Order: sequence, then C-alpha cells, then structure tokens
Amino acid sequence: MKSIWMILPLCLLFSCSQPPPPEALGTLERDRVLLRATTDEIITELPVREGSMVKQGDLLLRFDTRKQTAVVAMADADVAKARAYLLRLTNGERPEDIAAAQANVARARATLTEAELNFRRINQLRKDNLASPAESDKARAVRDQAEAELESSSEQLSKLIAGVREEDINQARATLDSTLAKLALEQKILDDLSVRATRDGRLDSLPFNVGERVPLGSVIVAIQADDAPYARVYVPEPYVAHLQIGQQLPVHVDGMAHNYTGTLRWISAQSAFTPYYALNEQDRSRLVYLAELDLDDSAVTLPTGIPTQVSLPAGVQP
Repeated sequence: MKSIWMILPLCLLFSCSQPPPPEALGTLERDRVLLRATTDEIITELPVREGSMVKQGDLLLRFDTRKQTAVVAMADADVAKARAYLLRLTNGERPEDIAAAQANVARARATLTEAELNFRRINQLRKDNLASPAESDKARAVRDQAEAELESSSEQLSKLIAGVREEDINQARATLDSTLAKLALEQKILDDLSVRATRDGRLDSLPFNVGERVPLGSVIVAIQADDAPYARVYVPEPYVAHLQIGQQLPVHVDGMAHNYTGTLRWISAQSAFTPYYALNEQDRSRLVYLAELDLDDSAVTLPTGIPTQVSLPAGVQP
C-alpha cells in the first residue's frame, strides 16, 4: 500500500511533464483579387457598395468613357473606309466607265482617220507644188498626235477591262485587317473602362471615390474570393520532413467545436527567416516554414482571419 502511494505522485508528475501535441499555428485566409486601373481617367460610377457579395461579370466601377468612345468611332470610320476601298477593287470598274473608255477609243480612231486623209491630201498638193513644206509638216504632226491619242485611249480601255492588280487587292486587304485590329484594340480599352468582377466573392475594398482621377496602375477594386478558406500556418522545422503535398491533417478553428479536414497544398522551401550563420540542432528547431492547407466545403461560411491550429503528425521528436 505504501508503494502505491509512492508511485502515484510519480505518475502525476510524468503526466504533467508530457509535451503538448504538436501544432502549426496560423489563420484562415482567402484569395484576394486586386484589379488595377488601366487608365488615368475620372471615376463616374460606383454601383456596388463595399462589403457586398458580387458575381463574376458584375459592374463594380466605371470611368469617364467620352474620350475613348470618340477614339473607337474614328477607328470604326477607318474600317468602313478600308472596307469600301477593298470592295471597289474587287468589284472592278463600272460598266459605265468601260463604255466611256470605248467611246474615247472610237473618237480617237475617227480623229486619226481624218488626220490621215488630210495628210495625204496635203502631201499630194506638195508634190504638185500647191502646198508649202510647212503645211505638209503640220499635217504630219496632226496625224502623229492622233495616232498617239488612239494608242493612249486603247491602253486605258485595256486597263479598265483587265481590272486591278492582285498586289493592290492584297494591300487593300492588309489595310482592312490592320484597321480591324486597331478597332478591336480601342474597343477593348473602352470595355476596360467598365471594371467588372473577375470572380465571385465579397467586394472588400474600393479605395477611390466618384469624381477622383485614378493614377494608372493603382488598385481600384479588391475582391475577397467566395470559395472555402484555406489555413495559412507556420510549421516547426522538425515536422517539415514528415509532411507531403496532398496529406490530410486535422484543422481546429477558434470558436468551433469540431475540427475540419485540411489538405496540404503548398509548403515553402525556405524558412520564415534565413540565418547568416550555421545553426546548431537547438537553433534549427526554432525555424518555421509557411504552409497552406485547403479546407473542405463545410468551412465555406467561416470568416477570414480567425486563428487556426493544424495538428501535426505525432511521434516526431522536436
């Protein structure tokens, strides 16, 4: 009996000296989506209040669109001009233009016939000494001019009948493609002036107010994703070697009676701080490594920022 009373305090002492179960401490986090300004225009509309739930595609902010709307209109006019020019080249010349060219050829031929007959008459009179050499030279010049005009009008008719060169059509097509690309670019810039939610979540922050001119590249909208949160914790160095990506661990959230199941999705390859000297065994045990664990869908209603503890594999000597 006396020996039992002597052993009992030792058992109590041993039980009190047991180390606490290994844990990795941290908080619940969610992905935070930051949308930045693509222009330095003035904000004209903020249709959704901070803290509201938003769906992907919801309008969150709108900039002044007047200047960019004018740019889009000019680009659209350039497209219409390029398309009309290409259509003109591919359709060929109008029948009326070809008919007018044919009439010019007929007139030039008649003029040449008259000039040729006049030259022959003057040349015969010159042989009979009834015309001067100057009159003969003038008649010859008139005839040669008529021949040149007939040749010119014939070539013009041939050009109209043959149509436009293939190279000119290809150049017109390239011009149209260029104007279409420019229009698409300017339209995209115009669309970006209406900032929309890129995923479902809670509108966490709107740093600027209506009427403010926003600097280019500034964060204008912050969305907290509406997915289930993940646990971001710091794992002590002795337990890192026993963790694997995809491993499931119990996660306790402050204020909740039951644990959640967390799946390890990432663990840092570097410790939270990098020493500049060699660490002994005792110093190494103080290092921690940042890790993230996805929680199951039952945790989707939990708010962000709650302290969290992840139970680590037992049996590891710290």
